[in-house]
This record gives sequence, C-alpha cells and structure tokens, in this order.
Amino acid sequence: MNTVTQIFIDILAVSSTILFLVFAIAMIYVVVILKQVKRITERAENVAYTVEAAASTFEKAASPIAILKIVSSIVTNAAKFKKKGK
Repeated sequence: MNTVTQIFIDILAVSSTILFLVFAIAMIYVVVILKQVKRITERAENVAYTVEAAASTFEKAASPIAILKIVSSIVTNAAKFKKKGK
C-alpha cells in the first residue's frame, strides 16, 4: 500500500473511534436525562392526583356549606324580622 493511503486509513480509524466515543457519551447523557424526565413525570402525576383528590373533597364539602349558608341566612333574616315586628 501507498503511504498516503495508509495515512488516510489511519485518519479514518481515529476519527471513527472519536465519533463512536462521542456517541457513547451522548447516549449516557440521554439515559440520565430520560431517568430525570421519568421522575419528574411521576411527581407531576402524584401532584395531579393530589389536586384531583383535594378538588373532589372541596366539591363534596361545597354542597353542605352552601346549604349551611342558606339556613344561616334564613335564620338571620327571621331574627331580624322578629326584632322589627316587636
């Protein structure tokens, strides 16, 4: 083989090795990032579940509170009416 051809083959071998190492390191970083994304999505799902549970609790409590306010308003108005009547 020719010296120029040998140099060209060496350059290609070194550059392909460097490219392989860069891709391997990049893949390691991608795996780390994907694990972090997985943890974040799990936390977001937990938060969404908690908010949904809290909203359900408030929804269940809203009806009795509304009824209590109506009854309280009626009692207050009746008391005012009794005081005016005397």
